[in-house]
Order: sequence, then C-alpha cells, then structure tokens
Amino acid sequence: MAEDLTKKAAEMLLQGATLLSEPCPYCKGVRVMKQGQALCISCGRQPEKKEIPKQDPPKVTTSSIEKILEKKMYDLTKELEQEKDHEKQQNILKTINSLLETMEKAKGKQ
Repeated sequence: MAEDLTKKAAEMLLQGATLLSEPCPYCKGVRVMKQGQALCISCGRQPEKKEIPKQDPPKVTTSSIEKILEKKMYDLTKELEQEKDHEKQQNILKTINSLLETMEKAKGKQ
C-alpha cells in the first residue's frame, strides 16, 4: 500500500501538488496537497472535512467611519502641537486636510 501511495503522491507532485509543512494528524507522515485535498504518503488518510461557518464582516456605518476619522484628527492635532520640525508639521497639516476632505465626503453621503 505504501508504494501505491508514494506513486500517487509523485503523480500529484508532477501535476502541481505541493508538500505540506504540517505532518499528518494521524501518523505524523508527510502530506501532499492538490486542489485543497491533502494525502498522507504514509497512511493514506485525509483529515476529516470540517465546515467553517461563514461570518458576515462587521458592518461599517457612516457614523463609525466618522468616529474613526475624528479620533485620527484628534491624534494628529496632538502630534502637530508637539512637533517642532517644520517639514513634519507640513506633512501633518496635509494629512489633516485630507481627513477634513474625507469627513466632508462622508457627511455628504448621509
């Protein structure tokens, strides 16, 4: 049986399969994966398929975006207050200007 598995694994590798770094969960043997299917060269077993429940991504609302932008504005204002380097001050002001533009756009979409 091991020889058949070795041949099958070799064929899979020639067809573009890859060796997995994780060992077989059953016998700790070397595994080969192709198109989401893993095959252990030693025991021939494949891990049980488990369905992973899909989770909806968190909904981003205009108000949550505004809160984030306001927090960034606050942080940049504090940073500007402490900054002594003129060039860095200019960069912070450019970023603040971009934030203000973005906040205006967000308010316009409400």
